[in-house]
Amino acid sequence: MIRAEALHKRFAVAAKGLFGRRRPPPLVAVADVGFTATNGLITGLLGPNGAGKTTTLRMVAGLVLPDGGRIDVDGIDVTRDPQAALRCMGVLGDGRGLYPRLSARENIVYYARLHGLDRDTAQARAETLAETLDMKPLLERRTEGFSQGERMKTALARALVHDPANILLDEPTNGLDVLSTRALREALRHLCSPAGGSKCIVLSSHVMQEVERLCDHVIVIAGGRTVAEGTVAQLCEQSGESDLEEAFVTLAFGTQQGARA
Repeated sequence: MIRAEALHKRFAVAAKGLFGRRRPPPLVAVADVGFTATNGLITGLLGPNGAGKTTTLRMVAGLVLPDGGRIDVDGIDVTRDPQAALRCMGVLGDGRGLYPRLSARENIVYYARLHGLDRDTAQARAETLAETLDMKPLLERRTEGFSQGERMKTALARALVHDPANILLDEPTNGLDVLSTRALREALRHLCSPAGGSKCIVLSSHVMQEVERLCDHVIVIAGGRTVAEGTVAQLCEQSGESDLEEAFVTLAFGTQQGARA
């Protein structure tokens, strides 16, 4: 389970221009975001570009320290013990970060070894994940030249190699074709099912269709704040709209903006 409360993060903005000019105010990336993601469910962070979704996930992963708020992952305070929390998480960032001269298997096994798995266990995990993600033909190929879908599968396998209870994915369908998107959707559904370990999955997206088809619980983020949450049906009910896109516009930008859209 992942619980985030009243997260806040701002970044300093580099001063540009002539000497003596006033330093610009800091950029507030996240002003007040909170959510609870439970085991066996897929929780979606839905918001426009620049809403604070990526910064929020980076704070949850312990990669960026929040200026305020609290994050617990399976009872571990992320700000106090980020390494212990990270051992409970698999993170698929917006950049896949594969080593191009290594094969898919070598990428996966290398990360398994970093997580403390012995060589035989690492190899066994690579085989199991290749079966789960339908990527066995890719295992012995160098990742250099992989398609977006092939890179995504390899990066996801690498993130899952230590069998984490919690999975974070930042815009996982970016650049994927229809078949790759469907394959990812099926893999995530399996992982949050009892057969897949009832994982706690949190993903960010601005694609309404993916959120509607995939997520059990949706957190709407706008302007760095949580503005609404619930199932797709609940969000539609809260906004008085009949579909998720209209509900999102109304909840994120207000009734007047929704009417203009």
